[in-house]
Amino acid sequence: MGELEDAVMTRVWKWNRPVTVREVLEDLQQERSIAYTTVMTVLDNLHQKGWVRREAEGRAYRYEAVSTRAAYAAALMNDAWAQSDNPAAALVAFFGMMSEEQRQALRDALRIVGAGETETEGTPAGEDAEENPGSASGAGGR
Repeated sequence: MGELEDAVMTRVWKWNRPVTVREVLEDLQQERSIAYTTVMTVLDNLHQKGWVRREAEGRAYRYEAVSTRAAYAAALMNDAWAQSDNPAAALVAFFGMMSEEQRQALRDALRIVGAGETETEGTPAGEDAEENPGSASGAGGR
């Protein structure tokens, strides 16, 4: 995702309500010179990517965020990692850039994810298989 997409999404999240192209444009113009059609194109691209939904209001649209900023950040990280030809090296480099606070947040997140996995570890094969996709036979793909 580009810098302009990020700037637009930041406003959509900050205002936490359906927004028009004009509202985003006027806010962005306080920081930079930008055309109405550019903001319209960015919001249309974000709509096509599934990050915003839109509803017609007269001849214009109102755009609203579909997911949280955290989900957006996670998708960006996943996209970047998926593009690497050496995912392990990319992770090592990424972790090396992190502050101590960020590394602690990562440890906390891994504990949370790990806690969710341990709840299904003791489930026998075939039992609740649909409810616990990470259990027994489904765990081999991890």
